[in-house]
Amino acid sequence: MKRLHAGVGRLPVFLVALALALVAACSNSGGGDSAENGATTGPAPANGAPGVTANAISFSMLATKTNNPTGACIYECFAQGIEAYFAFRNSEGGVHGRQLKLTRKIDDQLGRNQQGALQIITADDTFGTFSAAQLPTGWGDLAKAGVPQYVWAIQPAAMAGHDNVWGNIGVTCLECTARYYPYSAKLVGATHIAALGYGISDSSKRCAQSARDSINLYAPDTGQQVSYFNDTLAFGLPNGVGPEVSAMKRARVDMIVSCFDLNGQKTLAQELKRQGLADVKILHPNTYEEKFVQKAGDLFEGDIVQVAFRPFQAEAGDSALADFQKWMAKSGAEVSEVAMVGWIDADIAYQGILAAGPSFTRQSVTDATNKITDFTAGGLVPPIDWTRMHESATQDDPTSHGPVQECVSFVQVRGGKFNMVGGTAAKPFVCWSNENRDWSEPTLTSFD
Repeated sequence: MKRLHAGVGRLPVFLVALALALVAACSNSGGGDSAENGATTGPAPANGAPGVTANAISFSMLATKTNNPTGACIYECFAQGIEAYFAFRNSEGGVHGRQLKLTRKIDDQLGRNQQGALQIITADDTFGTFSAAQLPTGWGDLAKAGVPQYVWAIQPAAMAGHDNVWGNIGVTCLECTARYYPYSAKLVGATHIAALGYGISDSSKRCAQSARDSINLYAPDTGQQVSYFNDTLAFGLPNGVGPEVSAMKRARVDMIVSCFDLNGQKTLAQELKRQGLADVKILHPNTYEEKFVQKAGDLFEGDIVQVAFRPFQAEAGDSALADFQKWMAKSGAEVSEVAMVGWIDADIAYQGILAAGPSFTRQSVTDATNKITDFTAGGLVPPIDWTRMHESATQDDPTSHGPVQECVSFVQVRGGKFNMVGGTAAKPFVCWSNENRDWSEPTLTSFD
């Protein structure tokens, strides 16, 4: 099975970076698929790298807890995924005879990410940093200081150009068109589409603009049209969204691409229901939280949720999904989207250190990780090529810095639960070739 076994033979290469520097005879495709174990026999010598002793490798975490405006579990869930992965690897002996530890956790309080980064740099007692930030103002400082960073990749602009920052996905082109927008509308039979974004958030605005441009680009093939567009809404919708929903009602909108946080999605769904538009479906980029959906009753019934990794509703197959679920349960934590991000990021860190060899340094791990061309975290994510994906693709050039395929998974809310849609339990990803941006039906794919 292609679980996350410790190995150098067929290392995964996905959203984050792992590495295969020292083993020239090995292939570099899977996600830690070799039977060879990363642990060494006997104690390893201390190598002088920050946070590294003969017995342990210490990491820090910088994430948003206080003042979290999104409604999502970030700080706690991110840590749970990292620590579950570390427990898994430590049960096999760690890496190069050292246990993996998350020893410093810093709450960036939303607006103090840079201060937290400087605290990590000054302390100089951890090897690398995991970060899940809404405002990643300190990522550049950490990168400049040579600290390897493994991040929740929702802020691609803060990742771009830094060869020691890896994420659960590569650097995303937010303004590029994507075929999954019109495809998701086809899944619910929608033809009159709206796209909504926050005016203050660059990523939210660009998400809404991409949805609009995608629907327009493929309109001759799909028969869809953009009937309403607004990328100037106030963050969190403090004044509600009544006038906008009324305008969408007049425009006969039957699906909305909503580039909001969880709380914003709920406010929108409540207003749709109040105005008798409960049948209007929403495409959610980030509402993959089943408890949140269940607590909302029938507000999200029939909506489509986009998932960047192998969904929990898919079959594990030969992927690492079973390992993730097993070790999350062992730790007493519930599976969640952000925990999966932490797990994937932790796999990048492990694989990079493993590939760099026992006398690793921050720079050698960076170099080794950036040799990975096909990282999938054991089949959990579409392949990432970290030799070229520290920069964004462009609309005119989707391949030089972009993925070989445009891939995503979808689930649909039915009765308060998520169900596979578009893809299947065995092949959960819907993918299009990035050789060009032509419209086509997707290929159902699995990376296990």
